[in-house]
Amino acid sequence: MRKILVVVDMQNDFVTGALGSTQAQAILPSVLEYVKAFSGEVLFTMDTHDPDYLDSREGKKLPVIHCVKHTPGWELVPSLDAFVKEFDCPVFCKTTFGSTQLAQYLSGENEKEAIDEIQLIGVCTDICVISNALTLRSFLPETPISVVASCCAGVTPQSHQTALDAMAGCQVEIL
Repeated sequence: MRKILVVVDMQNDFVTGALGSTQAQAILPSVLEYVKAFSGEVLFTMDTHDPDYLDSREGKKLPVIHCVKHTPGWELVPSLDAFVKEFDCPVFCKTTFGSTQLAQYLSGENEKEAIDEIQLIGVCTDICVISNALTLRSFLPETPISVVASCCAGVTPQSHQTALDAMAGCQVEIL
C-alpha cells in the first residue's frame, strides 16, 4: 500500500515568526509525532517569496513580509528540518498557496505506482492546506485524500473549521 504524507508550510514564520500563532505552536508536537510515526513517504511544501514580496498580488492583500527565501523565517521548524535532512524528503518550494509542482509530481508517481492514500497536515488550514488538498483532488480525482485536523492550524479556530468543512464538501476526508 503506497501512502503519502504532505506536510504543508511548517516554517518558522508560520509557527513562531511573522505570521506565527498559538494554534500553530500548539500543533507542532503532534505534527512531529505524526511525521515520525507515518508509514509511508513524507513530502514537504515551503511557502517561498522573494524580497519584493510586498509588490506581489499576495503581498498587497497580506502586507506582512514572510517566508523570504534563505531567511530564518523561510526555514522549516528545526525538528522537521532535521527529519527532512535525515530521510532526504522531497521539498516543494511554492510561490503561491497551492503547489502545482507537487500535484504534477504526485500525478506522475501515481502513473508509475498507484498511490493508495494522500494525507495532509500543516498550516494554514484555511489557506495553503485547503489549496493543496483541492489542487491534489484536481490532479488525482480517484485517489483518497484526507486531512488530519488535529495536525493543522488555521489563521483562526473559526477559519480552520470553515476550511475543514469546505474540504469535506469536496470529498476530502477529515480525520
